[in-house]
Amino acid sequence: MRGSDFAELKAFVAVVERQSFARAAEHLGLSPSALSQTIRQLEGRIGARLLNRTTRSVAPSASGERLYRRIAPLFQEMAVAVAEASEATGQISGTLRINTLGIAARTLIAPRLARFHQTHPDVVLDIVVDDALADIVVGRFDAGIRVGGRLEKDMVAVRLTPDLKMVAVASPDYLARRGTPRSPQDLHDHACVNWRLQMDGRPYRWEFRKRGQRLEVAVDGPVVTNHADVGIAAALNGLGIAYHFEQDGVGELLAQGRLVQVLADWSITRPGLFLYYPNRQHRPALLGAFIDCLLDRPAASS
Repeated sequence: MRGSDFAELKAFVAVVERQSFARAAEHLGLSPSALSQTIRQLEGRIGARLLNRTTRSVAPSASGERLYRRIAPLFQEMAVAVAEASEATGQISGTLRINTLGIAARTLIAPRLARFHQTHPDVVLDIVVDDALADIVVGRFDAGIRVGGRLEKDMVAVRLTPDLKMVAVASPDYLARRGTPRSPQDLHDHACVNWRLQMDGRPYRWEFRKRGQRLEVAVDGPVVTNHADVGIAAALNGLGIAYHFEQDGVGELLAQGRLVQVLADWSITRPGLFLYYPNRQHRPALLGAFIDCLLDRPAASS
């Protein structure tokens, strides 16, 4: 295989995996126009359209999907081989793709980015914040971060945090106007900030537990979001009651008196945040280094 053939196929795989010419070009260190030209050369050499492009998205054609399925495992094997060779020299380098919940991005990853880069300057972290529970295998991510109860069973999981407490909160102004709910059923008479977790579009049914009694409540209100910052802002501005993880900035707002907890005796806890990755024999050293950083372990322990 000529070097140009390899470069074209590598470019094609990068576009398919990142579903974007811009993101793939950034990953490859190319300009978008140069990447487009490379793909056109590949399509011309093969004699078939490999990618379907629109102004908003790019996806493989039927021919492109067949090609991708055949060559993607080969590129993965080469990446593993290179990683193993690099590990043998004690050097950690490469790109690590992580799919993570917003709470983990804000509370775990962002505060440690500088330290990780200082320790491992040759590693590129490709962080995708996604609260929609994407399939990390389909998305070609090296690992994901989720709440423990939502992990797939065939994954290796590493606990990153203790359990997470969920709290229903509202602004003092809202409670002064609308009153304070005394039971989860009272939420039907209140404005609530809906939380959309699932990819099927259904809002999350708020879960409560007290003395063995478990309730799920479908709430209504003026805001539906899948982003914690939006939901918390809505509660701060008196638009309704929100239901969020206390550890995701809500605890500080409660301490400041800007939010007030309601239904405290009904609050539930969730399994903590876990990093997970496919159950393979070999865990890349850069993934181990990233886990060590998130757990504040010495870098040498990987």
